[in-house]
Amino acid sequence: MFAKVLVANRGEIAIRVCRTLREMEIASVAVYSEADREAPFLAYADEAYLIGPGPSTESYLRGDVIVAAARRCGAEAVHPGFGFLAENPEFARACAAAGLVFIGPPPEAMEVMASKTAAREAMAAAGVPIVPGGTEPVASAEEARGIAADIGYPVAIMAAAGGGKGIRVVRDPADLESAYASSRREGKAYFGDDTVYLERYLDDPRHIEVQVLADNHGHVIHLGERDCSIQRRHQKIVEETPSPAVSPELRARIGAIAVDAAKAVDYTGAGTVEGLLAADGSWYFLEMNTRLQVEHTVTEMVTGLDLVREQVWIAAGRPLGWTQDEVRSYGHSIQCRINAEDATAGFVPAPGRVTRYREPSGPGIRVDSGVVEGTVISDLYDPMVAKLVVWDEDRDLARRRMLRALGEFEVGGVKTLIPLHQAIMRHPEFAAGGTLREFVEGGGFVAEQEGQGPGPVPSPEGAVAQNEVRRHVAEVDGKRFEVTVQVPEHPGRARLRARREALAEREAASHGAVDIVRSPMQGTVLRVGVAAGDAVAAGQVLVVVEAMKMENEIVASHPGEVEAVEVREGDQVSSGQALVRLV
Repeated sequence: MFAKVLVANRGEIAIRVCRTLREMEIASVAVYSEADREAPFLAYADEAYLIGPGPSTESYLRGDVIVAAARRCGAEAVHPGFGFLAENPEFARACAAAGLVFIGPPPEAMEVMASKTAAREAMAAAGVPIVPGGTEPVASAEEARGIAADIGYPVAIMAAAGGGKGIRVVRDPADLESAYASSRREGKAYFGDDTVYLERYLDDPRHIEVQVLADNHGHVIHLGERDCSIQRRHQKIVEETPSPAVSPELRARIGAIAVDAAKAVDYTGAGTVEGLLAADGSWYFLEMNTRLQVEHTVTEMVTGLDLVREQVWIAAGRPLGWTQDEVRSYGHSIQCRINAEDATAGFVPAPGRVTRYREPSGPGIRVDSGVVEGTVISDLYDPMVAKLVVWDEDRDLARRRMLRALGEFEVGGVKTLIPLHQAIMRHPEFAAGGTLREFVEGGGFVAEQEGQGPGPVPSPEGAVAQNEVRRHVAEVDGKRFEVTVQVPEHPGRARLRARREALAEREAASHGAVDIVRSPMQGTVLRVGVAAGDAVAAGQVLVVVEAMKMENEIVASHPGEVEAVEVREGDQVSSGQALVRLV
């Protein structure tokens, strides 16, 4: 067994891996960027080494620097967590060349599965069902148009290196060219690869994935499925196991398919075979994530296994300790991703300082988090604050437990998805096992929030008033009350805000009826779609801003003419900064 392991990641997954290493009596080593100097995860490791500036391209994606740190500290192995270099075969090879064990699959398996086109070809050859469409990279929008005509609309344009990023759904042929360009752009920005391919888009499928484990002795098993159908922008926000839509017979069938898929590429370690379950019961291979998944927690809750420990044991050469027939699962588990995002404003990232933080607790509740009070949620990294996971004997009990836990979870200073998750858990469609696509992304949640009227005073989590919101406890005639109060804004801040508002009004007046389109978040301008003098229609994309690894399209709210464009591609913009002036 290893004596020391370097964890090549940050945040909650670094803490989660370090905890298991401590239980295994293995020394842990953390790496950190300049932006993470005060990050909580550093306290969970036995040693920590600075690897570069805040941007991930200069730190957490610098495989050479991380390998050098591992050699410097005397580590014997490297655990990549998820994201960053976790699915980078060249990093795995660099570890091996330096005499380090990469706690993950062989680079050859990673290379096949890293490319969705290559993976689709390999799976088709192995008899694994794939979504109808092409397996070859699409070189131009014109070629894409021909393929789309052959397989029929709607189509999905997919980043070949993707994993929820670089996906564009096209229902109207008129939108294909812009969607093709956008998919390539996001694939390049997120993965460094702008290769895309096309496949038939399945309307309202369920996203069903299967957890597999494979050792170095030829044994491969699956640990059941996870339902990850509730998503925003093709990124999961709620995951559960078992799926309410999967029967025991279907579970056995897709589990066997997942095992075949892993065997087809000589896979070892923990991995996830993702697929789409169509309305007719057909399950199609989508991709394989050659790493630990964010949602591995729910599988751990129902099986009692520690998947990080399994990864370490497999990497150290230990065979699996049981057969497929010996795998047991009990109860139901649900995970909600508590991201720093504003669900009422198109899920824009909401970085900032966490001013209050209190986690729920109790039987059947688990919180994997990388923040404490005072932590800054940076726009440089993923917006996740925490993963809230619950377990209970059946799905409805787990749903009710999640509601209770969400009500106790307090995050102040930044907006999070807690209100959305509460609405999802209360929604009758979720209780019935539905996917809530229209509610989450079709405007249902926003309409519900707008229809609530003034309601109670907002809690600190997600509060938007200028006044500071506080809680204290009061007693009246011996009865205890929890009271929420608004502390008036400091006079100096109020004057400054009033001055800014007056200046903005004068600015607007000086330009006549000018609509200043501002950035709703801090980020980087990826594309400017208009120029001065252009006529624009309502809903037309003006600027695309990348924030926290997501593309955000800023659109015109009404028809007009572009008076001026205030930014260029590549510019860094702050929240509220003027982008375009419309008249």
